[in-house]
Order: sequence, then structure tokens, then C-alpha cells
Amino acid sequence: MQSFKLIIVITLISIISCTSSKKEFATMLIHGGPIYTVDSIQPIVEAVAIKNNTIIFAGNFKEAEAFKNDQTQLIDLKGKTMTPGLIEGHGHFMSLGYNELNLDLINTTSYQDIIDAVAERVKTAKPGEWIIGRGWHQSKWDSMPKTMVKGFQTHNRLSEVSPNNPVYLKHASGHAGFANEKAMEIAGLHILAKEGIKRFDSKEGEVILDEFGRPTGIFNERAQSLIHRHIPEKTPETDIQAFELAVKACLRNGITSFHDAGIPRETIALYENMKQEGKLKTRIYAMLTGWDKELLNEWFDKGIMIDTANLLTIRSVKLNCDGALGSRGAWLLEPYSDRPGHFGHETLPMEFVEETALSGLKYGFQVCAHAIGDRANREILDRYEYALKKMPESALNHRFRIEHAQHLHPDDIPRFAELQVIPAMQAVHMSSDRPWAIDRLGKKRIKEGAYMWQDLLQTGVPIVNGTDVPVEPINPIASFYASVSRKTLKGTPENGYEPEQKMTREQALKSYTLDAAYGAFEEHIKGSISEGKLADFTVYNQDLMTVKENNILNTEVVMTIFDGEIVYQKKSK
Repeated sequence: MQSFKLIIVITLISIISCTSSKKEFATMLIHGGPIYTVDSIQPIVEAVAIKNNTIIFAGNFKEAEAFKNDQTQLIDLKGKTMTPGLIEGHGHFMSLGYNELNLDLINTTSYQDIIDAVAERVKTAKPGEWIIGRGWHQSKWDSMPKTMVKGFQTHNRLSEVSPNNPVYLKHASGHAGFANEKAMEIAGLHILAKEGIKRFDSKEGEVILDEFGRPTGIFNERAQSLIHRHIPEKTPETDIQAFELAVKACLRNGITSFHDAGIPRETIALYENMKQEGKLKTRIYAMLTGWDKELLNEWFDKGIMIDTANLLTIRSVKLNCDGALGSRGAWLLEPYSDRPGHFGHETLPMEFVEETALSGLKYGFQVCAHAIGDRANREILDRYEYALKKMPESALNHRFRIEHAQHLHPDDIPRFAELQVIPAMQAVHMSSDRPWAIDRLGKKRIKEGAYMWQDLLQTGVPIVNGTDVPVEPINPIASFYASVSRKTLKGTPENGYEPEQKMTREQALKSYTLDAAYGAFEEHIKGSISEGKLADFTVYNQDLMTVKENNILNTEVVMTIFDGEIVYQKKSK
């Protein structure tokens, strides 16, 4: 009997010892404020425990304390709010960085603002040095210059302030550009006859001319290449500078993942180098640029790249299929209301979209096609449908996307769900564009087909949100506000534009987290605060899920946690 008791005691000690040795302890424990998980099982929790870069517990604080030991870093939110790390669902990473290096015109409100910014840069520029910038948008100006051609300003005043330095300023959309006389002289356009310039006008682009046949300085869509080819190449040094600036911009805005919409081989090499050097502090889901067919074929041959470190993934292709609404380049079914007879531009042959969709299915690559106008959206959906029907065995989890899906014909809205195509839509575009978009499309087309978030969500498709940075600033709070209010960032109109299309706050947060992760095949590792997922979090100064709507824009990102480490913390004032 005595020996039997001894055996029981030894067995219990052994069990306790084994259990203790297997006990997981957290490297970080976060608590003290509302934590929105975007997990339908437990939408709000009191605490999160992580081990290294992985979530090991999300629940109430009392249970979370069991994961604490002497080495656990304790983060007290002190009433602040936390969500999963935000995902920029469509942006241009290197352009974000270069926008901070070059002239940033995103906040200009008049032609005079552009003139002043260039004149200031001329003072420090070397003779003959190119002055590059981006961000102007004539439809957002408070006042218009006296001389306008087809809705755009002319170069004369720009040329006056910079007679010796070539200037090229990209439209905020990236789909048009503005050159001064010196830049056009370098490009040889001053010696071309009207007929010579006209040969560049096609469905793919346009050089806007004045009444005398002279170039105004505006180059629309692919006609921009006439100037682009003369701008000096970027250097490895400036690329690294731009990369580092982009990382910092992401982290201070709570962006822990970034869908990079179209990159060339040089950028892929840069990202791989930055990863090896430990500088890739934002997870990049990169889309191969569809402009380089040779690059696509190389990747189709070698297959998708899913990074085991979850830092750099390449498994998608970006196709640019039409222009932007602001530059009247979006491809429409009916003419522009404010430019009769003009339908915009098909910037990529639809045959190539069809070919790429078939190749994507064959080789396992997601296809993401830029489409803003209703004609472009319909044509792409038609090509996707053809490919999916032709290769049904490869179409079970394709997750093809349409980037922007900004203006749809009502008949095409249900097709997204039917074909399981994901709309990647940037809510802040509605906020910025809606006041003037009605001039381009008219009331009926706006009401029935523009920025149709709730109609799309109700069909069952997820929406991937974002900013299209540098078309818009990367600030996710602005896009969140636009999603739930349908207002401009000035808070107008009172009830929002087409208020029936507003997202709920839960839908808006999900579009920036779990739905964005789904749009990159990554919902199993990110997008919600759930056990086993990556420890990426964004912390805010106030509860953006409950604060009054008119106070949402006062929300600030105060901390970003990436891969289990605090990588950004806002300094106290």
C-alpha cells in the first residue's frame, strides 16, 4: 500500500513537471484598453499574449496573466484602442518614398501653388537639373487659371518660373503629367509639326494641344513616355533612400502590410536586398508589373514565391487597363458628360488581359487589373469569365481582383460575386473625387454605379481597402472615415454622398484587415487577432469604433507593433 502511494506521488510530480516544462510564456502581453480582434468568435478582448512574433492568446486579462513571467514585456494601453495591423490594400511603395524625396504636390489647391513650389525648388536646383513632382489635381483646385484647354492648365506660367530647369509633374492619379517648355524641348517636341505630335494620340494616350496645334504641356496616359524617357534614371542610392522613407511612412500610419500594385524587376531585387539586410519592416505583397511581358514569362516559368518569413510574397500580376477619372482617361461605356464624344482610354489591349488571365490560372498567379471606368470593368470581367470557364479546374481559388472598380454599370455589380472576383477599392477616392466626379459622369451614372461599396458587400464579396498612395496620402484614418461617412474630409455633405452605400465601422475595419489579408491569400496568418497569427498590431489614441463620426479624423496612430516588436511610438507632445 505504501509503495502504491509512492508511485502515485511520483506520477503526479512527473505530470506536473512535464506540464510546467511545456507551459508557454509570453514575450509580450498587451492589455488595458479595447482590443478589436476582427475575429467573429470574440470580436473584443481584454488582453493579447504573444511569443516572439506569434499570438498565443487573446481573451480576458485574468487568463492572459497565466502567460506572464519575469521576462514578459508588459504593454499597458492605458485606455487606448488596438486593432490588427492595418493592411494597405493597393498602393505604390517606392512612389510613396520618392514622393517624400521629390516635390509633393498633394496639398496644392491652385495652379499658383504649383508655380510657387517649383519656383522655390529652382532656387536650390543645379543648372539643367530635372525638377520632378507629383500630386496636383486640377479638379480639386479652389480657383482655375484663365487659360484652360480640355479642362487642363497650360505650361506658360510654369515655363516662366523655370526656364532653364526641365520640370515634369505627375497628376495625383499618375495617369497624366505636366511638363514645362524646357522638358518638352529636351524631348524634341518643339520641332514636331502638329501631325507629328498627333501620331502619339490614340486610344492609349493623348498629347493635349492648344488651338494652334502646340503642346500645352499635358501628357495623358501612355503619351507620358515622350517625357519619361528623357528623365534621368533613379540611382541605387536614391532607391534606398526612398525605400527607407516609405517604411517609416507606413509604420507611423499603422501599416504593417502593403499590397504593392505593380513593380519591375529592379524593385524586386531591391526588396530582396532590403530583406537580407533586415530593413524590410513592412510585409510586402508584390504584384508584378504587367508592362513587362518578359518579366511575367520568367515568373510564370519559375512559379509563385511565398516567403516563409512572411515578409515578401510574389504571386500576382498587375495590369493597367484604363486611365483615371480626373484626367478623363477612365474607359467609359458612354461619353464623358463634360467632354462629349470622349470615352477615355483602353491602355492595355484586352487580348493581353485574356492571355494573362489564362496564364495566371495555369501557373497559379492571381491577376489584379486596374479598372476605373464602367467599360474597363466590364471588359475585364468578360475576360476573367472567359478564362475561368475555359480552365474550371484551376479556377477554384483564383481570387482575381479588379483594382479600384470605381465606376460600374449596374448589370456588372453582381458579376463580382458570381465570378468570385475581389474589388480592391480605395474609399478615400470617393471623398476626394465625388464632388467633381458628377461633372464627368452625371447624376444617373454616379447614383447607379459609382463607389458601390454596400451593394458589392451585400452580394457576398469582400472589399480590399486602401489609399492608392501616392495618389492619396497613406493615412488610413482618412480612408476609414470616408468608408463610414461618404463625406469629404471637410465633412460635407451633411449626410454623405449616396449614404446608402456607406460601410459600417465593422465592415470598414475588416476591409483594412481580414478582407485585405484574404485579397492576398494571407487570411490564415494575418488580418485578425487570433491564436497562431502574426503579432502585427496598430494602436490608436481613441476608440475609432465608437467615437462620434465627426471626431474620427482626430484619431491618431500612437504605436505600431510589427513582428512582435514596437517599431513606432508617437512622441508625447
